Amino acid sequence: MRTYDFTPLYRSTVGFDRLANMLDTVLTNDGSANSYPPYNIEKTGEDAYRISIAVAGFTEAELNIEARDGQLVISGKKTDDDAERAYLHRGIATRAFEKRFQLADHVRATGAVTENGLLHVDLVREVPEALKPRRIEIATQPALENKSKKK
Repeated sequence: MRTYDFTPLYRSTVGFDRLANMLDTVLTNDGSANSYPPYNIEKTGEDAYRISIAVAGFTEAELNIEARDGQLVISGKKTDDDAERAYLHRGIATRAFEKRFQLADHVRATGAVTENGLLHVDLVREVPEALKPRRIEIATQPALENKSKKK
């Protein structure tokens, strides 16, 4: 497996530690360990996204969604109600899981709903007004001269 050294990135940038750490985490994780439950990430609008996770067999009470430290953490833990059942074949996985999604700056979860065995989590990117581009008016030369004469 190829390893990447992000030391040059740390030396020539300021404030991108989180990005480098995230890249390092993504590149070192084993993809097979993070395959349950299956999920989709889709773009539903200009600044809107949806994460859909297959949660067949889980009730809403057995699912938990938290936003913390720039991450969306979705977990599920099945209650042990199978004591009286005797399975001949058990193909529907209901083991506990935890999925972590790194969220970009200004992305937040707006809601979640379960439908047909899927958990849908809607996300939206809301850039504050102070960070949006704004037009700067260019003053004409006479206006600048008038200001300097008043002083």
